[in-house]
Amino acid sequence: MITKDSIETAYSFLHQKQRIYVHSTLDWQKDDIELAISDYANDMSQELYDAFSGGRADFLRDHKRFQEDITKAVEILEKML
Repeated sequence: MITKDSIETAYSFLHQKQRIYVHSTLDWQKDDIELAISDYANDMSQELYDAFSGGRADFLRDHKRFQEDITKAVEILEKML
């Protein structure tokens, strides 16, 4: 069961990091955000992760697709609120 609290927490964290990521011009900062989000995804409820990952095991963990993934995750979580 996915709780409203877990959705709100995930949304807040991912939304904040996404806003910084898209405006950052520092590669090291973007790398740090990608690592933090990947760690967060590893520790979050599998049911919640499955709800927005589209079944992709590398969702939020693939450097090449990270910006697209985090944007999609934030949009889906916002709709779940």
